[in-house]
Amino acid sequence: MEPDPQPALIAIARIVRTRGIRGELLADLHTDFPERFARLSEVWLALPDQSPRLFSLESSWEHKGRRVLKLTGIDTVDAAANLVGAWVKVDAIKAVDLPPGTYYDHDLVGCILLTPAGEELGVVSEVLRIAGNNQLVVLGSRGEYLVPAVEGICKEVRTEQKQIVAELPEGLVDLN
Repeated sequence: MEPDPQPALIAIARIVRTRGIRGELLADLHTDFPERFARLSEVWLALPDQSPRLFSLESSWEHKGRRVLKLTGIDTVDAAANLVGAWVKVDAIKAVDLPPGTYYDHDLVGCILLTPAGEELGVVSEVLRIAGNNQLVVLGSRGEYLVPAVEGICKEVRTEQKQIVAELPEGLVDLN
């Protein structure tokens, strides 16, 4: 019998360092919904070059704008130190529903940027969040450039087809 395929995951935090002597972890939030931690009983941790591992979440609490996580089986500073840098992820099916016209970063990454005429401009490789000015990092034939993620430029977002129709201001690609 084949093992169950790994579920689609979304990142909600990143572990930045250990905290205390009992294996606690301090994480930067990458979610607009920190209250979700109160409902979580398990999380996936993904380190670079490793498959994500599922952990039971014993407890979590807010601490100075960050989140402290206590995972079952991680009880020492050394055990916790091995997890620094890991992304904290949850099953995509547990994602919080967003209002119409708003999207998760993972929905936008991988989208093909198109002109209204259908010409391909590149692929979204990342979403930069810069003080209320979100930018799509697009890798195109002329290199990497930034596109403001605003309704006036991104006219239509088709996440199911992995497409974004954008009307770029003249010279934007050359500016980057």
